[in-house]
Amino acid sequence: TSELNITHPSVYVGNLAYETSWQDLKDHMRQAGNVDQANILQGEDGRSKGCGIVIYQNVRDASRAIRELQNSTLHIPLCT
Repeated sequence: TSELNITHPSVYVGNLAYETSWQDLKDHMRQAGNVDQANILQGEDGRSKGCGIVIYQNVRDASRAIRELQNSTLHIPLCT
């Protein structure tokens, strides 16, 4: 398991689809700036809790994410 690095600016992201991967979240949040890490929070059973933490390289990008990506929609590619 990886530990969250909370010494860097981080943003909580809620209301994620349970199918959202850390890569989906990172790709979406990258619109606001350089993302160091994206994590989907999981329960003891390993299933997504529907939320995540995104760690940015600097406060400016984290602030921009909060300002510009609030209420945005993350589209997940569907397997066909």
